[in-house]
Amino acid sequence: MEPHLLRTFVAVAETGSFSAAAGRLRYTQSAVSQQIAALEADLGTPLLTRRPVALTPAGERLHRHAAIILVRLAAARADVTRAVAPPGRLAVGLTPLAWSKRVSDALTRIRAESARLSSRVLVADRDRIVAASATGEIDIALVDGFTAPNDPLPLPVAGAVRVAEDGAVVALPRDHPLAGRPTLQLADLTEAYWIDAPVVSPLTHLPVDALRTGLRYEGADVAVLLGLIEAGHGLSVLPSGVARGVLLPRMVHRVELLATPGAGVPATRLSELLAGP
Repeated sequence: MEPHLLRTFVAVAETGSFSAAAGRLRYTQSAVSQQIAALEADLGTPLLTRRPVALTPAGERLHRHAAIILVRLAAARADVTRAVAPPGRLAVGLTPLAWSKRVSDALTRIRAESARLSSRVLVADRDRIVAASATGEIDIALVDGFTAPNDPLPLPVAGAVRVAEDGAVVALPRDHPLAGRPTLQLADLTEAYWIDAPVVSPLTHLPVDALRTGLRYEGADVAVLLGLIEAGHGLSVLPSGVARGVLLPRMVHRVELLATPGAGVPATRLSELLAGP
């Protein structure tokens, strides 16, 4: 079971389509079909039905193993790379709304203290950043989300440290009928149209089901999302420090920090600057 065959298999299983998997992996569809056929020949059993594309019982078993194997391979590669890399690497991963002037100032200070520091910033959705931290692709992760005032963010890993918190608002156009309200509850807005922005502020991370999507924005630029809101394409929940809107009194916006064990001195120093007063 070659790793590249497992990656192709996982891509088909997750997308439910040979053509979609080809697009994700930047292969041709025929190359994806050949690799799946090679994996099935190696194991001596069908892993996927073709019309429709679905996992067979054997495929379901392999999928459970393949996801773990690929994560462990990525972690091993990152660990070896870190061991042989010269000192002075800092890879920071963050969700778009985790960025702030405080983060910018801390990075400036770290880079000033080490002129030869090789630094990198990755901006992506929360699941991608948490996975990058788990595999060692990045040295420090900053993730954000909305939660009740006394609850932590629902992250799949332990050990997160709170580094910032502010209010949560429903961002809406200036001329919206609700713009003059002092507060709102999400449960009162289930009939409104929302913008689903899975990278910036995904609806699936809010504590209310069945919010109606009027538009889906798949980018990471907060300015674009604000423009779509102002143009009347839908509502969104955003931090009070980022957007003008109506306060959600039962929710807060929180930024939490995840450090990768053994990430090195620059990451430890950055963690201290961000977690301190």
